[in-house]
Amino acid sequence: MNDIETNRAGNIQRMAYPKTSLNDPYYLLSNFLFRDLKHVIEKYGKGDVLDIGCGNKPYKCFFQNISRYTGCDIVQSSEGLVDIICQAVDIPLSDNSVDTIFTTQVIEHVADHRKLLSEAYRILKPGGYLILSGPMAWEHHEVPYDFFRFTRHGFEWLLEQYKFTEVQIIPNGGKWALVGQLMMNSIRSSFAKKTIIRRIFAALFFVLRIKWLINILFSALDKFDKDYSSTLNFVVVARKV
Repeated sequence: MNDIETNRAGNIQRMAYPKTSLNDPYYLLSNFLFRDLKHVIEKYGKGDVLDIGCGNKPYKCFFQNISRYTGCDIVQSSEGLVDIICQAVDIPLSDNSVDTIFTTQVIEHVADHRKLLSEAYRILKPGGYLILSGPMAWEHHEVPYDFFRFTRHGFEWLLEQYKFTEVQIIPNGGKWALVGQLMMNSIRSSFAKKTIIRRIFAALFFVLRIKWLINILFSALDKFDKDYSSTLNFVVVARKV
């Protein structure tokens, strides 16, 4: 492992299983993201699957009736589940060799994200599906390896460049989920600064269950007033001709 990979390994947060609760500070993102991923995986995930940036393979449980599930990543995961250690832009697999490529919350961390999509197209069999997800609005994370955010039209344009068809772009929640989640992130970021006043507010935040109230309120607002002009994240499905 080189110095860059060692540094990145220290910044990567590994999920073990896709689950949410009102006590989860990322509930407003995760609730919609996991729901939408599960739906498209059950519909399009098939055959030999390659998970790019697999970590601990938390979404493998969503894939049913597949023949093989292979994961690649830049470093070995905390549970030792990475099958191929490589860069996302240089994957040692043959052309037209897998039926489904899955990559979630990875594309924003790949500096040459166009090469990632090129690799995905190369490796997919004709008729195979790419399932990916990526953020439109989020704070900096895995710094300094956090390069991009994507709009709906940005994803459409990128996929068209590589001749993907049947493109579906699904917003994971709407404007209220975005407002609530970014509020939660901002509050938690302020609590990270260890001053006496901030410690007092942090204690009140936990005692009064403010996190639960934010999650319940903004989740309800998002269902009542559906508006996808703004969103936190997208799930994307595209087919190789």
